[in-house]
Amino acid sequence: MGQVRETMLVENDERRALREAVGKLVGSYGRSYFQDVTRRGVPPEELWREMGAAGFLGVHLPEAYGGGGGGLVDLALVIEETASQGCPMFMLVISPAIAGSLLAAHATEDMKQEWLPGICEGTKKVAFAITEPDAGTNTHNITTTAHPDISGDGGGWKLRGQKYWTSGIDEADAVLVVARGPEADERGRHKLSLFLVPTDSPGLSFQKIDAALQIPENQFTTFFDDVPVTPDMLIGAEGDGLKQVFAGLNPERVTAAAQANGIARYALERAARYASERSVWGAPIGTHQAIAHPMAKAYVEVQLARLMTFHAAELTDSGGDAAEASTVAKYAAGEAVVNALDHAIQTHGGNGLSNEYGLSDLWFTARMFRTAPVSKEMVLNHVAQHSLGLPKSY
Repeated sequence: MGQVRETMLVENDERRALREAVGKLVGSYGRSYFQDVTRRGVPPEELWREMGAAGFLGVHLPEAYGGGGGGLVDLALVIEETASQGCPMFMLVISPAIAGSLLAAHATEDMKQEWLPGICEGTKKVAFAITEPDAGTNTHNITTTAHPDISGDGGGWKLRGQKYWTSGIDEADAVLVVARGPEADERGRHKLSLFLVPTDSPGLSFQKIDAALQIPENQFTTFFDDVPVTPDMLIGAEGDGLKQVFAGLNPERVTAAAQANGIARYALERAARYASERSVWGAPIGTHQAIAHPMAKAYVEVQLARLMTFHAAELTDSGGDAAEASTVAKYAAGEAVVNALDHAIQTHGGNGLSNEYGLSDLWFTARMFRTAPVSKEMVLNHVAQHSLGLPKSY
């Protein structure tokens, strides 16, 4: 009674074993552990290191750098299963998914050797700084600028500007920074470059944002006050940063969707169990369609979101154009998780608002997936233009 079936996905024996291993490890920590570290404002470092040692953090990265040699499907599976145990770690999306994928695709060999093994092992973390207070989704409007450094003979740049909502930079060893060049082209746009900047660099500082999210990762406004950047910190070619960033953005959307799906699975599992065990007027509350039908509808929506998420991951792994699928997956998962969690809380009645039941403190986390990593409105703009062929609306 109250056991949610997991038979929709077709997975081979290796991936079923991976899912089981992740669930067993993360489940040994569980929701109460995650609530505790969140309450104390510290990273879930013990769990992170164990996942690294087990090979889960770098499952998608090349074996030459300590990874598992798998693909985005494998990482999405790891992230979904971690969240389904009540432990949705945002740093999984940031460091292995965005930074790891981007470095594996575009970094120099020296940079890969320096950073990828640590990302895989869980001994190094890399944050990502692209969003700015006045730029939002329009990356061409960023103002953080890489000024040529004319003070020495080694070349390089000085970074000036600020970023917003930089997640987990306080626990990261480095941060990927998207910055513009000082000169605009004939269209008034500045070419963008991508840099890997150690977080202990002079001139780099950050200030915590007082956010509603109840997660271990803190959010920050990050300031760059003439931060020195040497040529070996440049990823790819100068002025080619936007193309390189997209090597991390599709994996970000897929893995964010996977995390939302995992939270939704966790919520439905809790709700189904409670509705089977809680009796009112002599019968389990799950016998009432007012309880059962919203949960069943949520289950359908979550399974559809999962199928689209893994379809997007498979497209990415096959080298196909996964932009549309990744965007649609993120939208579907963001809508599904809010609905699933809301009905799970409602099923618990007053208990749904008690942190003891492990649901209410996930609310803003689930709600965030309707806004980030790309807002639902921008997803619909993309679909209208690229999928339906309608005129561009922005």
